[in-house]
Amino acid sequence: MITASSLSGPRLNAEQRRLLKLFGALSAQDKASLLAFAEFLSVKGGDAPVAPEGPRHPDPAPRPPDESVVAAMRRLSAGYPMLERGDLLNDAAALMAAHTLQGRPAPEVIDDLEQLFERAHRRYLDAFDKP
Repeated sequence: MITASSLSGPRLNAEQRRLLKLFGALSAQDKASLLAFAEFLSVKGGDAPVAPEGPRHPDPAPRPPDESVVAAMRRLSAGYPMLERGDLLNDAAALMAAHTLQGRPAPEVIDDLEQLFERAHRRYLDAFDKP
């Protein structure tokens, strides 16, 4: 069995060990949710340059039936590359937590995620209308 202490390379700090311990205690579905959310957080910020000719418009893939919250986050992030992830962070985290920790149904959370991305895109477009 591989443990944090048996891994070669740099020693893990207390925060990293705590994260590994918590991760190990999660179900497979919760692990997938945590990894997807970590990926979302890792790309937050101004990674997507704005085209000089004007605002970009979203191109999200259609919502598949029985989509998971994790898949919705990936689909929406890919469909709205022009948005600053930091602007979405707090609300997206709260929605993910409502699903994973409080058991809120995935379709409701995904509806709210879609609305969150749409509102953020409207704010993005409004910024181009200001002098």
